[in-house]
Amino acid sequence: MTLATLTSKGQVTIPKDIRDSLRLHAGDKIEFVVTERKEALLRPITKKVDEVFGKLHKTGRKPISVGKMNDGIRKRMRERSK
Repeated sequence: MTLATLTSKGQVTIPKDIRDSLRLHAGDKIEFVVTERKEALLRPITKKVDEVFGKLHKTGRKPISVGKMNDGIRKRMRERSK
């Protein structure tokens, strides 16, 4: 069982094993849901397309192929799963 302590300011540090398991990183959004049994569930929130639309556009940058994008995604996923 993993434990954490609530600070006087109401803050909790999510233990590393939990962050790793949920693939949480600094700046990620999480949701807390309280069940009828007064248990709290923590859920990672995924970004919606509208939130990231246009974030990759940079004036003057040359477009890259879908294959190169997929290679970059695979590489990043391998790095994050270590």
